Amino acid sequence: MSSGPFGSRDVIEAKISESSLKSFLVGFDLNDEGDSEYRWVELVKKITSVIHEFSFGFHEGTKTNNTETLDKLIEAANSLYKIDAFQKVRDIYKNNGDISDDLTDKYLRRGEFGELILHLILRDHFNTIPLLSKIYFKDSLGHTVHGFDCVHIDPDSKTLWLGESKLYLDPKRGLAELIKDIEEHFKVDYLESEFSLIAKKIKLFDNIPESEHWKKILSSSTKLKDKLNDIYIPLLCTYSCDLFDKYDDENEADFIKEYESKIRSLKNYFDDKNNHPLKSKLKIIIVLLPVKCKKTLVKKLHNKLSLMQALGD
Repeated sequence: MSSGPFGSRDVIEAKISESSLKSFLVGFDLNDEGDSEYRWVELVKKITSVIHEFSFGFHEGTKTNNTETLDKLIEAANSLYKIDAFQKVRDIYKNNGDISDDLTDKYLRRGEFGELILHLILRDHFNTIPLLSKIYFKDSLGHTVHGFDCVHIDPDSKTLWLGESKLYLDPKRGLAELIKDIEEHFKVDYLESEFSLIAKKIKLFDNIPESEHWKKILSSSTKLKDKLNDIYIPLLCTYSCDLFDKYDDENEADFIKEYESKIRSLKNYFDDKNNHPLKSKLKIIIVLLPVKCKKTLVKKLHNKLSLMQALGD
């Protein structure tokens, strides 16, 4: 079975796959000393492999080999650090600071890496194509042209994928913030405004497959209830999980049992807290990725990006 355009299925393994719940994990491997070690290196490499496509979008091409062009990688890394909150998070960690779930600035608390992970998982596990790049399309004031963390399409099912992501220490805090996102974003006026902005950008490119279909979905003349039939909403929460400290083998029976119990408990938590008036009409998919340590992941990703950025100096 193909591991996707970026090959991340070999690192970010699918564990639970249901219509409204998808869960993943990154496991362990042996190091040179024969000890079991969490696969940090492989995880960071896979996440950073999507930077070019994430930054520049479908119109720049979706072939993986584009990400291997040194100049493009440097340019993509630079584009991420042009985002104010992203730069501030790196500076905080470089100065031995910390980002907690209680930080009042939600953009600093979340960072942008959750969006990269969502992009990677959608590409490799859901076979979607990025329709627009949130970073590439900014207006003259430097604001992004849409509020969703990702806008992807599935050409086969002709569906639009509007995703949100969170990267938290505490998964329940992350899920609570995702609920706030759908409460804010899935309102009639907000959706019509966002759809209008996205549709205008689609018109700029002639290489988007079946662009007329997407324009129709986004059109103000199409009923909202009809739009929602063609829209999936993946909600990704990446978070710290103590199972990776308790165990060193993701194939142990006890690990598997505890892992599944935790995942289903979080899904129940989301379902209990989600009171969106349109929830029966929204095709929400909860996507859960527990990792060994969220803080370590963020630090390693910033270190990797900084090295990529420095290649242009």
